[in-house]
Amino acid sequence: MKELPKISEAEWQVMKILWEKSPLTANDIVEKLANEIDWNPRTIKTLLNRLMNKNALGVQQAGRVYFYYPLVSKEECARSERDNLLKRVYNGALQPLLAAFLEEQKLTKDEIEKLKQILENKGTSK
Repeated sequence: MKELPKISEAEWQVMKILWEKSPLTANDIVEKLANEIDWNPRTIKTLLNRLMNKNALGVQQAGRVYFYYPLVSKEECARSERDNLLKRVYNGALQPLLAAFLEEQKLTKDEIEKLKQILENKGTSK
Protein backbone atom coordinates (compact mmCIF):
# COMPACT_ATOMS: atom_id res chain seq x y z
CA MET A 1 0.00 0.00 0.00
CA LYS A 2 1.39 3.42 -0.92
CA GLU A 3 2.24 5.93 1.78
CA LEU A 4 -0.56 8.48 2.01
CA PRO A 5 0.12 12.08 3.00
CA LYS A 6 -1.00 13.35 6.39
CA ILE A 7 -3.66 15.92 5.55
CA SER A 8 -4.57 18.58 8.11
CA GLU A 9 -8.14 19.61 8.80
CA ALA A 10 -7.69 22.84 6.83
CA GLU A 11 -6.17 20.92 3.91
CA TRP A 12 -9.18 18.56 3.96
CA GLN A 13 -11.38 21.56 3.11
CA VAL A 14 -9.36 22.16 -0.05
CA MET A 15 -9.24 18.48 -0.94
CA LYS A 16 -13.03 18.12 -0.59
CA ILE A 17 -13.49 20.81 -3.23
CA LEU A 18 -11.09 19.05 -5.61
CA TRP A 19 -12.53 15.58 -4.95
CA GLU A 20 -15.93 16.96 -5.93
CA LYS A 21 -14.65 18.52 -9.17
CA SER A 22 -11.24 18.84 -10.72
CA PRO A 23 -9.10 20.15 -12.19
CA LEU A 24 -9.69 23.64 -10.81
CA THR A 25 -7.68 26.84 -10.70
CA ALA A 26 -6.63 28.41 -7.41
CA ASN A 27 -9.20 31.15 -8.02
CA ASP A 28 -11.94 28.53 -8.53
CA ILE A 29 -11.02 26.94 -5.22
CA VAL A 30 -10.89 30.30 -3.45
CA GLU A 31 -14.35 31.13 -4.81
CA LYS A 32 -15.86 27.80 -3.74
CA LEU A 33 -14.35 27.99 -0.25
CA ALA A 34 -15.43 31.62 0.19
CA ASN A 35 -19.01 30.35 0.51
CA GLU A 36 -18.01 28.08 3.42
CA ILE A 37 -14.99 29.55 5.19
CA ASP A 38 -13.75 33.09 5.76
CA TRP A 39 -10.13 32.53 4.69
CA ASN A 40 -7.78 34.90 2.97
CA PRO A 41 -7.08 33.75 -0.62
CA ARG A 42 -3.36 33.63 0.26
CA THR A 43 -4.14 31.08 2.98
CA ILE A 44 -5.82 28.84 0.42
CA LYS A 45 -2.88 29.19 -1.97
CA THR A 46 -0.54 28.25 0.89
CA LEU A 47 -2.66 25.15 1.54
CA LEU A 48 -2.47 24.25 -2.17
CA ASN A 49 1.33 24.50 -2.05
CA ARG A 50 1.49 22.34 1.09
CA LEU A 51 -0.72 19.71 -0.54
CA MET A 52 1.48 19.71 -3.63
CA ASN A 53 4.59 19.29 -1.44
CA LYS A 54 2.89 16.34 0.26
CA ASN A 55 2.11 14.80 -3.16
CA ALA A 56 -1.61 14.99 -2.46
CA LEU A 57 -2.18 17.36 -5.38
CA GLY A 58 -0.87 17.60 -8.89
CA VAL A 59 -0.78 20.69 -11.04
CA GLN A 60 -1.11 21.20 -14.75
CA GLN A 61 -0.12 24.46 -16.40
CA ALA A 62 -2.07 25.91 -19.31
CA GLY A 63 -0.42 29.16 -20.32
CA ARG A 64 -0.29 31.30 -17.20
CA VAL A 65 -3.05 29.36 -15.43
CA TYR A 66 -2.45 26.43 -13.08
CA PHE A 67 -5.02 23.68 -12.68
CA TYR A 68 -4.96 21.55 -9.51
CA TYR A 69 -6.16 17.98 -9.22
CA PRO A 70 -5.99 15.31 -6.49
CA LEU A 71 -3.33 12.59 -6.63
CA VAL A 72 -5.00 10.62 -3.83
CA SER A 73 -8.63 9.57 -3.60
CA LYS A 74 -11.04 10.58 -0.88
CA GLU A 75 -11.59 6.89 -0.10
CA GLU A 76 -7.85 6.27 0.40
CA CYS A 77 -7.53 9.28 2.69
CA ALA A 78 -10.67 8.41 4.67
CA ARG A 79 -9.39 4.84 5.16
CA SER A 80 -6.03 6.16 6.35
CA GLU A 81 -7.74 8.55 8.79
CA ARG A 82 -9.90 5.73 10.17
CA ASP A 83 -6.89 3.47 10.58
CA ASN A 84 -4.93 6.22 12.35
CA LEU A 85 -7.82 6.94 14.71
CA LEU A 86 -8.22 3.26 15.49
CA LYS A 87 -4.50 2.83 16.23
CA ARG A 88 -4.02 6.12 18.08
CA VAL A 89 -7.10 6.09 20.32
CA TYR A 90 -8.13 2.43 20.58
CA ASN A 91 -4.77 0.64 20.15
CA GLY A 92 -6.12 -0.99 17.00
CA ALA A 93 -9.14 -2.58 18.72
CA LEU A 94 -12.24 -2.12 16.55
CA GLN A 95 -14.93 -3.26 19.00
CA PRO A 96 -14.47 -0.41 21.54
CA LEU A 97 -14.52 2.15 18.73
CA LEU A 98 -17.73 0.78 17.25
CA ALA A 99 -19.34 0.45 20.67
CA ALA A 100 -18.50 4.09 21.51
CA PHE A 101 -19.99 5.34 18.24
CA LEU A 102 -23.11 3.21 18.54
CA GLU A 103 -23.75 4.17 22.16
CA GLU A 104 -23.34 7.89 21.51
CA GLN A 105 -25.17 8.26 18.19
CA LYS A 106 -28.89 8.27 17.53
CA LEU A 107 -29.71 5.72 14.85
CA THR A 108 -32.85 5.24 12.82
CA LYS A 109 -34.39 1.77 12.46
CA ASP A 110 -33.14 1.71 8.86
CA GLU A 111 -29.60 2.49 9.96
CA ILE A 112 -29.75 -0.22 12.63
CA GLU A 113 -30.98 -2.75 10.07
CA LYS A 114 -28.21 -1.77 7.67
CA LEU A 115 -25.61 -2.23 10.41
CA LYS A 116 -27.05 -5.63 11.30
CA GLN A 117 -26.86 -6.60 7.64
CA ILE A 118 -23.22 -5.50 7.43
CA LEU A 119 -22.33 -7.51 10.54
CA GLU A 120 -24.17 -10.58 9.30
CA ASN A 121 -22.40 -10.37 5.94
CA LYS A 122 -19.09 -9.89 7.70
CA GLY A 123 -19.73 -13.02 9.75
CA THR A 124 -20.35 -15.14 6.66
CA SER A 125 -17.42 -13.83 4.59
CA LYS A 126 -13.81 -14.78 5.15
